[in-house]
Amino acid sequence: MLQLTQKEKTLLQDMKEQEQLCIDKYTKHAQCAKDPQLKNLFSQMATTENEHLNTLNQICSGTVPSPAGGSKTMPTFTAAYNCENCDKQNDKYLCSDALAIEKHASHLYDTCVFEFADENVRKTLNHIQKEEQDHGKMLYDYMSVNGMYCAS
Repeated sequence: MLQLTQKEKTLLQDMKEQEQLCIDKYTKHAQCAKDPQLKNLFSQMATTENEHLNTLNQICSGTVPSPAGGSKTMPTFTAAYNCENCDKQNDKYLCSDALAIEKHASHLYDTCVFEFADENVRKTLNHIQKEEQDHGKMLYDYMSVNGMYCAS
């Protein structure tokens, strides 16, 4: 059974709180989004964040689950904004907020992965970080094809 240090337990608590915040935000964002494909994206992301939380809870209980097999298929987005007469600015705001939280989550995992002694925990946290980065990429792609992302 996995023995965690106090520091590792504290870091896990921080990551669990971050994941719960992501779940809550994506659930609310899915309800508030106007574009159906964005609603679907936020719902999918909430499901993945819930999987992350479950994984962290297992680690807290002393079990290190194997990272989920394979990479998930990332959705593609059409340039057509699929919502007539909608406030596109609303969806842009939701995406910008979501992208900021993904950047924060990825950074948190980047820091924490180096703080765990158990190699399997490190691999699992690194896998979660990769999925957080994938979320950021999906948000960027959606924003980019819909003229919502300005890099300048």
